Amino acid sequence: MKKISYAVLSIAFASTITMCTTNSPKGIDRANLNDSVAPQADFYEYACGGWMKANPLKPEYSRFGTFDQLAENTREQVKELITGLDTKNAVKGSPTQQIGDLYAMGMDSVRLNQEGATPVMKDIETINNTGREDLIDLMATMVGVDAFFGTGVDADMMNSDMNTMYWQQGGIGLGDRDYYLEDSENTIAIREAYKNYLKRITGLIGYDSIAQQRVVDNVMRIETALAKAAMSREELRDPAANYNPMTIEQIAKDYRNVDLRRYFAKQGIDSIGTVVIGQPKSLAAVNEIMGNESEEALRDYFTAGYLSSAANYLSDDFINANFELRKVISGVQQLQPRWKRALAVPNGMLGEAVGQLYVEKYFPQSSKDKMLKLVENLKIALGQHIDALTWMSDSTKAQAQEKLATFTVKIGFPDKWRDYSDMTIDPQKSYWENVQAAMKHENDFNLADYGKPVDKTRWYMPPQTVNAYYSPLSNEICFPAGILQPPFFDPNADDALNYGAIGVVIGHEMTHGFDDQGRQFDKDGNFKNWWAESDAVAFNALADMLVAQFDSVVVHDETNTHANGRFTLGENIADQGGLRVAMTAYKNSQKDAPAGIIDGFTPEQRFYLAYANVWAGNIRDEEILSRTKTDPHSLGRWRVNASLRNIEEFFNAFGIKEGDPMFRPADERVIIW
Repeated sequence: MKKISYAVLSIAFASTITMCTTNSPKGIDRANLNDSVAPQADFYEYACGGWMKANPLKPEYSRFGTFDQLAENTREQVKELITGLDTKNAVKGSPTQQIGDLYAMGMDSVRLNQEGATPVMKDIETINNTGREDLIDLMATMVGVDAFFGTGVDADMMNSDMNTMYWQQGGIGLGDRDYYLEDSENTIAIREAYKNYLKRITGLIGYDSIAQQRVVDNVMRIETALAKAAMSREELRDPAANYNPMTIEQIAKDYRNVDLRRYFAKQGIDSIGTVVIGQPKSLAAVNEIMGNESEEALRDYFTAGYLSSAANYLSDDFINANFELRKVISGVQQLQPRWKRALAVPNGMLGEAVGQLYVEKYFPQSSKDKMLKLVENLKIALGQHIDALTWMSDSTKAQAQEKLATFTVKIGFPDKWRDYSDMTIDPQKSYWENVQAAMKHENDFNLADYGKPVDKTRWYMPPQTVNAYYSPLSNEICFPAGILQPPFFDPNADDALNYGAIGVVIGHEMTHGFDDQGRQFDKDGNFKNWWAESDAVAFNALADMLVAQFDSVVVHDETNTHANGRFTLGENIADQGGLRVAMTAYKNSQKDAPAGIIDGFTPEQRFYLAYANVWAGNIRDEEILSRTKTDPHSLGRWRVNASLRNIEEFFNAFGIKEGDPMFRPADERVIIW
């Protein structure tokens, strides 16, 4: 189970003579704009239309934007690092050997296709010879298989200095319960594609058509039952509802068919006392299924989950079967080239080992120093916003300021690198066996923290990641080196651009500490109510207004699909807070030497254009529907247009007035932070 965290990461001009000289900082790239659309009518299209036209979707993408473009650039950098390793002379167990061999195995299509299903057949035989009572052992030891539920160690919400064990709902192959429960044209098509996928992968291990259909029937029945019992994504956003500690004795009494004591003993934890059950209704469903389904049905279900975990590390037949399912869900038309797929494995499973190579070459200390200054400026600005709130009492403001002051800031890369020397990557074994070994190493690394103090220095994203996060359990914000590149951060760019891009990202992550979830944790990362009751009521009223704003957004006309304002609430609050706080920080930075016009744009215009350009992108209809259901972030177009319509400074910057499509009356705007 991953640490709870929230990632980032969304014709009024008068003629002006440019004031930019050859020595001036970089300004807005006009090629990104669509001048045929007025900013007052559709700011996203105006700011990003040129970029979107110049970057049509390639078949391998279901969505591609400037965010993804940066990830692609970073991927190329990592590829250069990995392919340049001297693997022939590498010491066994060294990062060079581990990274190089794991990548090479992923690239060896000849060997993978010759092996076919062979790497999984021993485990398939084990599964099919396992009875009901012993299935719990496989669930504990066959790592990476999403069967019934997930467990993992993380900081205790009620005592964030100590680690505890969590149990979470899971076990549905399509990933989201609504795919099983809704009967729209889209979800029906996805279910049919999933059934075909199950037939294909079981056929590849030798099941005949009768056995294939049996697996489909058993899997769909079990996974639909799990889906019915699962919390919705909106319900999962409620920390209190998902924190239900139970003693191992009580679990054994109430859920007799789910022997968690035996499960954890198999993982090497013999003396477990309490488990935090995330979703008791789901655990009850697992208990019923494991007690009432036939052994054959349970084995079929586990086999399907196992094969799905292995599929992308086997022959092309398995990979193509998995891809055909993805095509229906996301609309993607073509597999990524093999090198990208192979690169993702060491980049993820040996993340900090790769990251150490990355920062040595691509992340200068000067970038870290500039980021530290930006973060400090954003903290000051957020403090100013807290002081100026009209809906919050002085007592709650004081505690909010105390929480802000204690933010831990992580930039670029960790001070202490993770040691992977006890992970064995053996090229004599199959690719899948090595991936399993890496998964087990990661699982053991997590389990080793059980019952121990939380390591507050640990990073939860490797440095080469193009993303950022806030963790309420440690009250920390983290900005890996990967995101500290253009268009987010450019040391040679105008300050307005950097504040509008990475500045908003910084403000976004800080605001997560005070969004609908983050606000429920105190400065030490404990789940604790530090709000005056009247302030909580006021906050919730404003949040409900923001929910209604996004609920009204139609993201897909043909199906009349609306955005989910409740599911995306935390990210929408953070976007709005990031925009407002970053603008204040920018203005603070310009007090002594205000910036002028560059390339015909005022500083405020450059700020908002830079923000919009971060979310420029093209997306397929299928991916719109998929992300609206599964992604807590609003789509890029609405991270721009919907969020900016609440901000007075934006209206002033572009002369937006009543009657313009981008305008929103003052009494309908929502300002939280």
